[in-house]
Amino acid sequence: MAGTAEHGPRDDSHDGLQNAPLNSSHITPQGNRRDDVEAALDLDGLPSRHLDWPDCRNARDLGGLPTTDGRAIRHRALIRTDSPHRLTEQGVAAVHAYGVSRVIDLRRHAERERAPSPFLGTPLHCHVPVQNPADPDHEWLTLAEIYIAMLDLRPRLFATAVAAIADAPPGGVVVHCAGGKDRTGMVVAMALHLAGVETATIAADYALTEGRLVEENAAALAAISDPRVREIMRGLQPTPPEVMLTTLEHLDSKYGGVANYLERGGFGPDRAQGLRDRLVG
Repeated sequence: MAGTAEHGPRDDSHDGLQNAPLNSSHITPQGNRRDDVEAALDLDGLPSRHLDWPDCRNARDLGGLPTTDGRAIRHRALIRTDSPHRLTEQGVAAVHAYGVSRVIDLRRHAERERAPSPFLGTPLHCHVPVQNPADPDHEWLTLAEIYIAMLDLRPRLFATAVAAIADAPPGGVVVHCAGGKDRTGMVVAMALHLAGVETATIAADYALTEGRLVEENAAALAAISDPRVREIMRGLQPTPPEVMLTTLEHLDSKYGGVANYLERGGFGPDRAQGLRDRLVG
């Protein structure tokens, strides 16, 4: 996949969701979905989950997540992080030492310019925004509905992002946005689903991000003077598993699953198999 894609998301808020409503993350559980997530193994206890890449706050290896055929995601194959602009020289060295071959940047152009990646201009960097500048803000929607609206609007861009994982040179692939939460969460969820990871496990991994960003989220709220904006941002910060469960259920009900959705964007069965071969050990 080409190293850049000339499409950039619209606004400059936390993961591009500036105008979401209050309490946008409070999705009502359906049936026993929460029980399914809680029944998943202790994801944060898997070896090599959290990565000490100074000064990223939300870097973790997805290796070890079990697949439905009894195997697991390979270690050092797929890593999710927050923006790498915070990396120190030691952190950049740690990324290289980890065997990373591609760093996929899902941020919009303005974000990248304001907080440039240390990998920009190197063979590792691959800029694949998943929104266009003219995309609507969806400020009247819940967080799950915002995810759904983004996916419905831009299947080609999301397919391009997943393809950037499948087509990367040999080595580990890092996927990041700003906080490593929303855009990263959707792209990683679809890649893991194609690889055969259970939906409940994907949602449980998504939910880990909230704990990773506690200090940063608190600081961000403290810096906002407008009470209404502060409450909007407070509603965007939680990562309950129901948000991701609802999002994946939408892809099932509307498109017949993740694979069919991505095929609409040009990511076909052969590439899906290549992604599985790459990620599953």
